Amino acid sequence: MTTACAHRQQAIWTVRGGRAVTPAPPHPFVVFGIVNVTPDSFHDGGRYTSHEAAVTHALRLAAEGAHVLDIGGESSRPYAEAVPLEEELARVLPVVRGIRDGYAAHLAGHADANRQVPSPRPGAPLLSVDTYKAGTAAAVLDEGVDIINDISACAFDPGLLDVVAHYKPGYVLMHSLGRPETMQDAPAYANVVDALLAFFHDRMDMLVRAGLPESRILLDPGIGFGKLTEHNFEILRQIERFDSLGRPVLMGLSNKSLFGGLLDLGHGQRAGATQVATALLAARGVLCHRVHDVAETVRTLRLTQAMAPAPRTEN
Repeated sequence: MTTACAHRQQAIWTVRGGRAVTPAPPHPFVVFGIVNVTPDSFHDGGRYTSHEAAVTHALRLAAEGAHVLDIGGESSRPYAEAVPLEEELARVLPVVRGIRDGYAAHLAGHADANRQVPSPRPGAPLLSVDTYKAGTAAAVLDEGVDIINDISACAFDPGLLDVVAHYKPGYVLMHSLGRPETMQDAPAYANVVDALLAFFHDRMDMLVRAGLPESRILLDPGIGFGKLTEHNFEILRQIERFDSLGRPVLMGLSNKSLFGGLLDLGHGQRAGATQVATALLAARGVLCHRVHDVAETVRTLRLTQAMAPAPRTEN
Protein backbone atom coordinates (compact mmCIF):
# COMPACT_ATOMS: atom_id res chain seq x y z
CA MET A 1 0.00 0.00 0.00
CA THR A 2 1.10 3.60 -0.41
CA THR A 3 0.47 6.57 1.81
CA ALA A 4 -1.73 9.23 0.37
CA CYS A 5 0.97 11.89 0.43
CA ALA A 6 4.40 10.29 0.35
CA HIS A 7 3.68 7.98 -2.64
CA ARG A 8 6.05 5.30 -1.44
CA GLN A 9 5.51 1.68 -0.53
CA GLN A 10 4.83 0.99 3.13
CA ALA A 11 4.76 -2.25 5.05
CA ILE A 12 1.33 -3.50 6.06
CA TRP A 13 0.56 -3.46 9.77
CA THR A 14 -1.58 -6.34 11.01
CA VAL A 15 -3.24 -6.77 14.38
CA ARG A 16 -4.66 -9.68 16.30
CA GLY A 17 -6.08 -12.37 14.07
CA GLY A 18 -4.02 -11.17 11.14
CA ARG A 19 -6.38 -8.28 10.33
CA ALA A 20 -4.57 -5.81 8.07
CA VAL A 21 -4.90 -2.13 8.96
CA THR A 22 -5.33 -0.61 5.52
CA PRO A 23 -7.22 2.68 5.66
CA ALA A 24 -8.83 4.01 2.52
CA PRO A 25 -10.21 7.41 1.49
CA PRO A 26 -11.80 9.43 2.99
CA HIS A 27 -9.72 8.12 5.91
CA PRO A 28 -6.27 7.69 4.29
CA PHE A 29 -4.37 7.48 7.55
CA VAL A 30 -4.81 5.60 10.83
CA VAL A 31 -6.06 7.75 13.69
CA PHE A 32 -5.67 6.58 17.28
CA GLY A 33 -8.14 8.30 19.62
CA ILE A 34 -6.78 8.73 23.14
CA VAL A 35 -9.02 7.49 25.97
CA ASN A 36 -7.31 8.35 29.26
CA VAL A 37 -8.98 6.72 32.27
CA THR A 38 -6.61 8.46 34.65
CA PRO A 39 -6.74 11.32 37.16
CA ASP A 40 -3.29 12.67 36.27
CA SER A 41 -2.60 12.49 32.50
CA PHE A 42 -0.94 15.68 31.30
CA HIS A 43 -3.69 16.90 28.92
CA ASP A 44 -7.06 15.56 30.05
CA GLY A 45 -6.35 13.79 33.33
CA GLY A 46 -9.45 13.49 35.49
CA ARG A 47 -11.92 14.31 32.72
CA TYR A 48 -12.94 10.71 32.00
CA THR A 49 -12.22 8.85 35.24
CA SER A 50 -15.74 7.41 35.54
CA HIS A 51 -16.37 4.37 33.38
CA GLU A 52 -19.51 5.94 31.92
CA ALA A 53 -17.67 9.14 30.92
CA ALA A 54 -14.79 7.19 29.41
CA VAL A 55 -17.06 4.91 27.36
CA THR A 56 -19.13 7.85 26.11
CA HIS A 57 -15.94 9.70 25.16
CA ALA A 58 -14.56 6.63 23.36
CA LEU A 59 -17.73 6.09 21.36
CA ARG A 60 -17.72 9.76 20.37
CA LEU A 61 -14.12 9.45 19.14
CA ALA A 62 -15.17 6.43 17.08
CA ALA A 63 -18.03 8.44 15.60
CA GLU A 64 -15.58 11.21 14.70
CA GLY A 65 -13.41 8.80 12.73
CA ALA A 66 -10.98 7.07 15.08
CA HIS A 67 -9.77 3.76 13.64
CA VAL A 68 -8.27 2.77 17.01
CA LEU A 69 -9.40 3.58 20.55
CA ASP A 70 -6.31 3.62 22.78
CA ILE A 71 -7.31 3.15 26.42
CA GLY A 72 -4.87 3.98 29.20
CA GLY A 73 -5.22 3.40 32.94
CA GLU A 74 -1.83 4.74 34.04
CA SER A 75 -0.35 8.11 33.16
CA SER A 76 3.03 8.03 31.42
CA ARG A 77 3.70 11.78 31.70
CA PRO A 78 7.13 12.74 33.07
CA TYR A 79 7.45 11.99 36.80
CA ALA A 80 4.14 10.15 36.98
CA GLU A 81 3.98 7.46 39.65
CA ALA A 82 3.35 3.81 38.80
CA VAL A 83 -0.14 2.38 39.34
CA PRO A 84 -0.65 -1.08 40.89
CA LEU A 85 -1.92 -3.85 38.61
CA GLU A 86 -5.25 -4.16 40.42
CA GLU A 87 -5.96 -0.44 40.10
CA GLU A 88 -5.06 -0.36 36.41
CA LEU A 89 -7.35 -3.31 35.74
CA ALA A 90 -10.19 -1.68 37.70
CA ARG A 91 -9.85 1.42 35.50
CA VAL A 92 -9.41 -0.26 32.13
CA LEU A 93 -11.46 -3.47 32.03
CA PRO A 94 -14.90 -1.85 32.53
CA VAL A 95 -14.11 0.62 29.74
CA VAL A 96 -13.06 -2.11 27.34
CA ARG A 97 -16.27 -3.98 28.10
CA GLY A 98 -18.37 -0.84 27.92
CA ILE A 99 -17.05 0.11 24.48
CA ARG A 100 -17.61 -3.40 23.20
CA ASP A 101 -21.13 -3.53 24.63
CA GLY A 102 -21.92 -0.03 23.38
CA TYR A 103 -20.97 -0.98 19.86
CA ALA A 104 -22.95 -4.20 20.06
CA ALA A 105 -26.01 -2.25 21.25
CA HIS A 106 -25.65 0.20 18.38
CA LEU A 107 -25.45 -2.60 15.82
CA ALA A 108 -28.53 -4.22 17.36
CA GLY A 109 -30.41 -0.93 17.22
CA HIS A 110 -30.58 -0.55 21.01
CA ALA A 111 -28.10 2.26 21.62
CA ASP A 112 -28.61 4.23 24.83
CA ALA A 113 -30.20 7.51 23.76
CA ASN A 114 -29.10 9.08 27.05
CA ARG A 115 -25.47 8.96 25.92
CA GLN A 116 -26.16 11.54 23.19
CA VAL A 117 -23.37 10.05 21.09
CA PRO A 118 -23.40 10.33 17.28
CA SER A 119 -23.80 7.10 15.36
CA PRO A 120 -20.41 5.40 14.98
CA ARG A 121 -19.03 5.11 11.47
CA PRO A 122 -19.35 1.68 9.83
CA GLY A 123 -17.03 -0.96 11.24
CA ALA A 124 -16.16 -1.24 14.91
CA PRO A 125 -12.91 0.50 15.86
CA LEU A 126 -9.92 -1.53 16.91
CA LEU A 127 -9.31 -1.55 20.66
CA SER A 128 -5.86 -0.83 22.06
CA VAL A 129 -4.71 -0.76 25.68
CA ASP A 130 -1.75 1.35 26.74
CA THR A 131 0.07 -0.81 29.29
CA TYR A 132 3.47 -2.28 30.10
CA LYS A 133 2.12 -4.85 32.58
CA ALA A 134 1.86 -8.50 31.58
CA GLY A 135 -1.16 -9.02 33.83
CA THR A 136 -3.11 -6.15 32.34
CA ALA A 137 -2.19 -7.14 28.79
CA ALA A 138 -3.31 -10.75 29.29
CA ALA A 139 -6.59 -9.67 30.91
CA VAL A 140 -7.57 -7.23 28.16
CA LEU A 141 -6.49 -9.59 25.40
CA ASP A 142 -8.78 -12.19 26.96
CA GLU A 143 -11.52 -9.56 26.52
CA GLY A 144 -10.79 -9.34 22.79
CA VAL A 145 -8.52 -6.27 22.63
CA ASP A 146 -6.62 -6.02 19.34
CA ILE A 147 -3.49 -4.02 20.21
CA ILE A 148 -1.08 -3.56 23.11
CA ASN A 149 0.58 -0.14 23.20
CA ASP A 150 3.69 -0.55 25.34
CA ILE A 151 5.89 2.38 26.37
CA SER A 152 8.52 0.02 27.77
CA ALA A 153 9.43 -2.32 24.88
CA CYS A 154 8.84 -5.20 27.33
CA ALA A 155 11.57 -3.84 29.64
CA PHE A 156 9.50 -2.87 32.72
CA ASP A 157 7.75 -6.25 33.04
CA PRO A 158 9.63 -9.01 31.18
CA GLY A 159 6.51 -11.22 31.37
CA LEU A 160 4.88 -9.00 28.78
CA LEU A 161 7.10 -10.52 26.10
CA ASP A 162 5.56 -13.95 26.72
CA VAL A 163 2.06 -12.46 26.64
CA VAL A 164 2.43 -10.71 23.28
CA ALA A 165 4.23 -13.73 21.80
CA HIS A 166 1.33 -15.96 22.88
CA TYR A 167 -1.63 -13.74 21.85
CA LYS A 168 0.09 -12.07 18.87
CA PRO A 169 -1.77 -8.75 19.02
CA GLY A 170 -0.86 -5.65 17.15
CA TYR A 171 2.02 -4.27 19.18
CA VAL A 172 3.24 -0.69 19.48
CA LEU A 173 6.97 -0.79 20.14
CA MET A 174 7.94 2.53 21.68
CA HIS A 175 11.28 4.02 22.68
CA SER A 176 11.64 5.53 26.15
CA LEU A 177 14.83 6.39 27.99
CA GLY A 178 13.81 4.79 31.27
CA ARG A 179 10.62 4.96 33.31
CA PRO A 180 8.33 7.99 33.50
CA GLU A 181 9.56 8.66 37.05
CA THR A 182 13.12 9.30 35.84
CA MET A 183 13.17 9.59 32.04
CA GLN A 184 13.40 13.40 31.97
CA ASP A 185 16.09 13.75 34.64
CA ALA A 186 19.00 14.22 32.22
CA PRO A 187 18.38 12.60 28.82
CA ALA A 188 21.47 12.55 26.60
CA TYR A 189 22.37 10.96 23.26
CA ALA A 190 25.43 11.09 21.03
CA ASN A 191 22.96 10.99 18.11
CA VAL A 192 19.32 10.52 19.01
CA VAL A 193 18.15 9.09 15.67
CA ASP A 194 21.05 6.62 15.47
CA ALA A 195 20.28 5.54 19.04
CA LEU A 196 16.60 4.95 18.23
CA LEU A 197 17.36 3.01 15.06
CA ALA A 198 19.72 0.70 16.96
CA PHE A 199 17.15 0.30 19.74
CA PHE A 200 14.37 -0.65 17.32
CA HIS A 201 16.60 -3.13 15.47
CA ASP A 202 17.43 -4.82 18.77
CA ARG A 203 13.92 -4.92 20.20
CA MET A 204 12.27 -6.00 16.96
CA ASP A 205 14.71 -8.88 16.77
CA MET A 206 13.85 -9.83 20.37
CA LEU A 207 10.11 -9.78 19.66
CA VAL A 208 10.34 -11.81 16.46
CA ARG A 209 12.59 -14.41 18.09
CA ALA A 210 10.03 -14.71 20.90
CA GLY A 211 7.27 -15.49 18.37
CA LEU A 212 5.57 -12.18 17.55
CA PRO A 213 5.27 -11.80 13.76
CA GLU A 214 7.12 -8.73 12.49
CA SER A 215 3.95 -7.67 10.65
CA ARG A 216 2.30 -7.04 14.06
CA ILE A 217 4.85 -4.35 15.04
CA LEU A 218 4.22 -0.61 14.79
CA LEU A 219 7.05 1.76 15.77
CA ASP A 220 6.65 4.80 18.02
CA PRO A 221 9.75 7.04 18.45
CA GLY A 222 8.42 8.14 21.83
CA ILE A 223 8.28 11.91 21.49
CA GLY A 224 8.82 13.38 24.96
CA PHE A 225 9.87 10.09 26.56
CA GLY A 226 13.39 10.71 27.82
CA LYS A 227 14.06 13.41 25.24
CA LEU A 228 14.70 17.13 25.36
CA THR A 229 13.08 19.55 22.91
CA GLU A 230 16.10 19.38 20.59
CA HIS A 231 15.98 15.56 20.60
CA ASN A 232 12.29 15.57 19.72
CA PHE A 233 12.73 17.92 16.79
CA GLU A 234 15.79 16.04 15.49
CA ILE A 235 13.63 12.89 15.35
CA LEU A 236 10.88 14.77 13.50
CA ARG A 237 13.35 16.32 11.04
CA GLN A 238 14.74 12.87 10.19
CA ILE A 239 11.53 10.86 10.33
CA GLU A 240 12.17 9.26 6.91
CA ARG A 241 15.19 7.42 8.33
CA PHE A 242 12.82 5.12 10.20
CA ASP A 243 11.68 3.73 6.83
CA SER A 244 14.84 1.62 6.88
CA LEU A 245 13.29 -0.53 9.61
CA GLY A 246 10.53 -1.74 7.29
CA ARG A 247 7.68 -0.96 9.69
CA PRO A 248 5.09 1.84 9.76
CA VAL A 249 5.41 4.63 12.32
CA LEU A 250 2.95 5.83 14.95
CA MET A 251 3.40 9.47 15.93
CA GLY A 252 2.22 10.60 19.36
CA LEU A 253 2.83 14.32 19.75
CA SER A 254 -0.66 15.58 20.49
CA ASN A 255 -0.52 18.65 22.76
CA LYS A 256 2.94 17.72 24.07
CA SER A 257 5.51 19.93 25.73
CA LEU A 258 7.78 20.16 22.67
CA PHE A 259 5.32 22.80 21.40
CA GLY A 260 5.56 24.61 24.69
CA GLY A 261 9.36 24.54 24.55
CA LEU A 262 9.56 25.89 21.00
CA LEU A 263 6.52 28.19 20.85
CA ASP A 264 5.95 29.08 24.51
CA LEU A 265 2.49 27.51 24.50
CA GLY A 266 0.68 26.37 27.62
CA HIS A 267 -1.26 23.12 28.01
CA GLY A 268 -4.45 24.48 26.51
CA GLN A 269 -2.80 26.34 23.64
CA ARG A 270 -1.21 23.55 21.58
CA ALA A 271 -4.10 22.37 19.40
CA GLY A 272 -3.08 24.41 16.35
CA ALA A 273 0.55 23.37 16.57
CA THR A 274 -0.54 19.74 16.91
CA GLN A 275 -2.54 19.95 13.67
CA VAL A 276 0.26 21.66 11.71
CA ALA A 277 2.81 19.07 12.86
CA THR A 278 0.42 16.22 12.08
CA ALA A 279 -0.14 17.49 8.54
CA LEU A 280 3.59 17.91 7.91
CA LEU A 281 4.38 14.42 9.16
CA ALA A 282 1.53 12.84 7.21
CA ALA A 283 2.81 14.53 4.06
CA ARG A 284 6.17 12.88 4.73
CA GLY A 285 4.70 9.40 5.03
CA VAL A 286 3.78 8.88 8.70
CA LEU A 287 0.81 6.51 8.64
CA CYS A 288 -0.54 6.49 12.20
CA HIS A 289 -1.35 9.44 14.46
CA ARG A 290 -2.30 9.22 18.15
CA VAL A 291 -4.37 12.28 19.11
CA HIS A 292 -6.78 13.79 21.60
CA ASP A 293 -8.89 15.67 19.02
CA VAL A 294 -10.00 13.08 16.49
CA ALA A 295 -12.50 15.20 14.54
CA GLU A 296 -10.01 17.98 13.85
CA THR A 297 -7.24 15.51 13.01
CA VAL A 298 -9.44 13.68 10.49
CA ARG A 299 -10.12 17.00 8.78
CA THR A 300 -6.42 17.86 8.83
CA LEU A 301 -5.45 14.55 7.27
CA ARG A 302 -8.12 14.77 4.57
CA LEU A 303 -6.89 18.24 3.65
CA THR A 304 -3.29 16.98 3.63
CA GLN A 305 -4.29 14.23 1.23
CA ALA A 306 -6.26 16.59 -1.02
CA MET A 307 -3.28 18.94 -1.35
CA ALA A 308 -0.69 16.22 -2.01
CA PRO A 309 1.05 16.38 -5.37
CA ALA A 310 0.36 13.56 -7.78
CA PRO A 311 3.08 10.92 -8.03
CA ARG A 312 5.63 11.55 -10.75
CA THR A 313 5.60 9.29 -13.78
CA GLU A 314 8.70 8.49 -15.78
CA ASN A 315 8.67 9.33 -19.49
